[in-house]
Amino acid sequence: MATNQELQRRREAALPRGWGSVFPIYIERAANAELWDVEGRTYLDFAGGIAVLNTGHLHPRVKKAVADQLERFSHTCFMVTPYPEVVELAERLNALVPGDGPRKTMFVNSGAEAVENAVKIARAHTGRPGVIAFGGGFHGRTMMTLALTGKVAPYKQGFGPFPGDVYHAPFPHEYHGVSVDQALAGLDELFHADLEPERVAAMVVEPVLGEGGFVVAPPDFLRALRQVCDQHGIVLVVDEIQTGFGRTGKMFAIEHAGVRPDLVTMAKSLAGGFPLSAVTGEAAIMDAPHPGGVGGTYGGNPISCAAALAVLAVIEDEHLLDRAAAIGLLIRKRLEALADRFPAVGEVRGLGAMMAMELVQDRASRDPDPGLTRALLDLAARRGLILLSCGTRANVIRFLAPLTAAEEQIERGIEIVESCLEELGNT
Repeated sequence: MATNQELQRRREAALPRGWGSVFPIYIERAANAELWDVEGRTYLDFAGGIAVLNTGHLHPRVKKAVADQLERFSHTCFMVTPYPEVVELAERLNALVPGDGPRKTMFVNSGAEAVENAVKIARAHTGRPGVIAFGGGFHGRTMMTLALTGKVAPYKQGFGPFPGDVYHAPFPHEYHGVSVDQALAGLDELFHADLEPERVAAMVVEPVLGEGGFVVAPPDFLRALRQVCDQHGIVLVVDEIQTGFGRTGKMFAIEHAGVRPDLVTMAKSLAGGFPLSAVTGEAAIMDAPHPGGVGGTYGGNPISCAAALAVLAVIEDEHLLDRAAAIGLLIRKRLEALADRFPAVGEVRGLGAMMAMELVQDRASRDPDPGLTRALLDLAARRGLILLSCGTRANVIRFLAPLTAAEEQIERGIEIVESCLEELGNT
């Protein structure tokens, strides 16, 4: 079998550089919280395919559901000849998403597609063009979702111009000097300087910034957005693509704030490693587009829907919401101990098992240290731990261990991080 180095050479010749990978490590197999590369090395996976594997790699129930569906059929196109799995999964999500009154759900393939369709649905419902997103938010790599995304490198640079009628307001981040009051004042200034609220179809917000650095939106901020949207007839779209399906200790992170979303976008851990995304929301809003106005060839793929139904069963039967809370407490405790030892750890933050630490050059200035962040990722990988960075300055380490990981694996992963910080000379 080819080595990692050989495969990397072939990859550089065959694939475009823009389709990057974090590590030159080629995976041969995976199970739960572990990966094995083509050379037989074992890694703890605290990346989870970028928050896709809350139920771990190839959970037995997900694997069986997919195998059973493959014995029946793989594709018919729901928009031509539908099948029961889509209806059943929609019913489950309609019941799970917080809110009052009837809900409806549609399925597409990726998180970006879900956000694109949420914008279309909101515009159809309101008859308005404007969309407001927030600094540091990440909503996808398509042109509309790039316009919504509040992080330039590496996502937006060189790809403009982007679709119009998209505006950005501040996201509260106390560690970097942006309070809830300041963020809301920025939104109010936007209404007075750039567009009147009567032209806004939707606000799109992550309850915890994903690529933006695992910054948790204070409940007061989310409640204030709900009030503004109610006052002006704006559709509140909550992006749960990275936060959903138990990652924060609730099925959806917005539940921590007790806020009712109008539309929720979801993907990633919805189907346990199979491509599937969804938009769920109030029936009257979801029904706004005309028949055929939303959809796609592969939307609601039967294999992915079978996987998603199994994922929901696993989350419930294995009590993964409670497990997420316990994992989060363990990681927070260990990271805060690291912060006490290492001046480079500027802040530990997160919600449930969606935890992160921000690395800085100096605690007083809080200047970011992306160089140390990259060095830590590389050294951790050499020691058998796969991690990802995030943050608008690429200086935040995020922890996305499967909710099915053993406590011993969580502890071992943090020990590797500690050893890396020791070697990199930040005692």
